[in-house]
Amino acid sequence: MRYRCTLIPALLIPMRHLLSIFCLLGASLKAAEQPNIIFVMADDMGWGQTGYRNHPLLKTPNLDAMAANGLRFERFYAGGPVCSPTRASVLTGRSHERAGVLTHGYALRTQEKTIAQALRGAGYVTGHFGKWHLNGHKGPGVPIFADDPYAPSRFGFDEWVSVSNFYDVDPLMSRAGKFEQMKGDSSEVAVAEAVSFLEKHKAGGKPMFAVVWYGSPHSPFKALAGDKVEFSKLNDTSANHYGELVAMDRSIGTLRTKLRDLGLAQNTLLVFCSDNGGLPNIAPDTVGGLRGFKGSVFEGGIRVPGIVEWPAVIRPRITNYPACVMDLFPTVVDLLGLPANVLLKPVDGLSLKPLFTQELTSRGQPIGFRYATKRALVDDRYKLLTDDLGAGSFQLYDLQADPNERRDLSTEQPEIAAGMRKQLLAWNASMDASFAGRDYPEGKVTPPDPASVSWFETPQYAPFLAEWKLRWEYQGYLGRPAKGETKSEPKKKKK
Repeated sequence: MRYRCTLIPALLIPMRHLLSIFCLLGASLKAAEQPNIIFVMADDMGWGQTGYRNHPLLKTPNLDAMAANGLRFERFYAGGPVCSPTRASVLTGRSHERAGVLTHGYALRTQEKTIAQALRGAGYVTGHFGKWHLNGHKGPGVPIFADDPYAPSRFGFDEWVSVSNFYDVDPLMSRAGKFEQMKGDSSEVAVAEAVSFLEKHKAGGKPMFAVVWYGSPHSPFKALAGDKVEFSKLNDTSANHYGELVAMDRSIGTLRTKLRDLGLAQNTLLVFCSDNGGLPNIAPDTVGGLRGFKGSVFEGGIRVPGIVEWPAVIRPRITNYPACVMDLFPTVVDLLGLPANVLLKPVDGLSLKPLFTQELTSRGQPIGFRYATKRALVDDRYKLLTDDLGAGSFQLYDLQADPNERRDLSTEQPEIAAGMRKQLLAWNASMDASFAGRDYPEGKVTPPDPASVSWFETPQYAPFLAEWKLRWEYQGYLGRPAKGETKSEPKKKKK
């Protein structure tokens, strides 16, 4: 048998066709190298609540191992000082009030563009597991209806096993609208669902995007007995709070182990953070000595643990580069080369891609915070803040020399304070425009923002109230007048 050489005919292919072939091959290689992406977020975990920050009692061996193998941020920020706002910022890359999420229990506008939508459009299969809290409901977590207009599926998630808000031991959850009773610690339940998602889709040829949002260590604090053993000398509230963190850390270990077992760890971008700063009235201290707690724009209310692990790319180290949850979506867009229009402008985050392979000395773009009357602006070194924008009084801190914000420099360095004040007010004006809907093609908010309501006051949940009032997690809410969240809410601002 004679064989014909195929090399010479190949040389006769027109150059434009060869270039097309090479482009297609390059695109195929790029698709094959797309990382799996997993975002994991704690609920009310403070900056000081890790072993690697030398907590006096709490041990977090799995988070410590993740930090040692990844990029550990000393200055990582939530999107806001309470939960729903940060969740909106993770999904959109924008400060939460641009998206209509003023505080906890507000719905994410359907006009927003989300990272799940962008990744699904790029060929990813997407899943959400755990706390959602972007559908406009207050109160403890309940299963979300399939036809909820603000359910995870509306924002790009193919699969979801979710609850409306915080959830604890033996949670009642929703699998895309089907209510299911789960057993075990809530963190381990959420990770088990995420692991099943990874196992299900590993062989499907599509990269995977999973969001795991814990309900721990948010109140009402209920840990498994074995997880509280090391905290027997603490009061009951603190012991349960820290016990929840023990289980949460264990679930991180389960997730990382499963990624290795499935052969996915090397090319999985795994991110861990918290949704806001730590809680007051918990002993030992939750914020590592920082000033303020959840609800505050001082560092204790917005600075949170932050770790990014990606063995194929990231060189393990500790960085003092200021980063925030708004950076996550722009980073993924940059990594995958997605079109710029998957992000709704203006975007408040920036890409961390350069930081993954080299240390950077300057962020170049400050991070803004806006919550009720509070405002703050953080740059590489300084931070300007006010608890009441209308009063016109600002404080200035040097976060490099004074991370605990003890010495106000506004009178000592008036030029820096004035410059940052001008920046903050310009950013705040752009936020006003966004809140009014100017960023959307329609030029307005449509449909109008729904009222934030307690779920147990809605007709959809009325048929379940008699049964659910016997559940321990709802007993403090059902059968009494609605009072909203366990934490006080700011008054809605006049726009």
